Amino acid sequence: MKRTGICIHALLIAAGCFFSTAVFAQQWPTHAVRIIVPFPPGQAADIIARVIAERLSPAIGQQVIVDNRPGAGAALGTEIGAKSPPDGYTLLAGGSAALAINPHLYRKLGYNTLRDFAPVTQIVAIAEVFVVNPTLPVQNLNDYIRLAKQRPGELNYGSSGAGSTSHLVTAALATQAGITLNHVPYKGAVQALTDLIAGQVTLVAETPPTVIPHVQSKKIRPIAISMIKRIPQLPDVPTVDEQGIKGYDLNTWTSLVAPAGTPAAILDRLNAETTKIIAQPEVQKRLVDMGFIPVGNSREQFGAFLKAEYANWAKIVQASGAKVE
Repeated sequence: MKRTGICIHALLIAAGCFFSTAVFAQQWPTHAVRIIVPFPPGQAADIIARVIAERLSPAIGQQVIVDNRPGAGAALGTEIGAKSPPDGYTLLAGGSAALAINPHLYRKLGYNTLRDFAPVTQIVAIAEVFVVNPTLPVQNLNDYIRLAKQRPGELNYGSSGAGSTSHLVTAALATQAGITLNHVPYKGAVQALTDLIAGQVTLVAETPPTVIPHVQSKKIRPIAISMIKRIPQLPDVPTVDEQGIKGYDLNTWTSLVAPAGTPAAILDRLNAETTKIIAQPEVQKRLVDMGFIPVGNSREQFGAFLKAEYANWAKIVQASGAKVE
């Protein structure tokens, strides 16, 4: 009898916790919700978060505020998000760099992606576009690979910094193509593209919003897309996979995550409202016009994707040898 009484008592406690959580989730939100963006205003993650926030506010009946917390390669704001109360009032616009790349790049981080965050949804995917100087005698990726094999170790490629996505996707390309390239890291995409236009480097990989103005002015030539599918912004540019490097499929992305332990009912509501927003035709057009690929998947789909990305970028970072103290 004593053991039965203990079991019943434990069940009552568990039931009480369940119902209190359920009631809390039903009442949510009762005040403003913030989305932490670990980058300065005006950058891609900030723009994307504001597109979502301005439409999420009326959907949940409370103001949704974008809170920019830049610093330490997105680690500062991401750590704040990880350590926030799991009550649905603090979310994070988490990107591939902070959640999938930095954990393998930095020796010390104040968060653990797979332990500290609950997936909500992937908002967008962002391709990398491989571009060359138009004076280089190549029209496509295969031409570039042939040139690199003819001149092993002589061709330089620029990136926006050691360990950046532009660095890692190009290092992965070189490995899979069996070519040797020299890496020249810059302090940002602008400097890398400036030197590409000047002929100081032969290849750069950057996002569509960054390269398309220079492509339109014919200062640079696009030769390949990093994603497995072509992108609407540059429909005539074939993918790396199409050009013979089978299975090559790398891109950056921005997502919505919450601190681990956030009630499932709140996560479900956030996913439902956010995916509805992403599916709106005007939002789709706005995101595509800015150079992004709208996604909006389920919590389960994004959770599986996040785990796969985490493991994939671990291999790429290790192969590149990149480390940041």
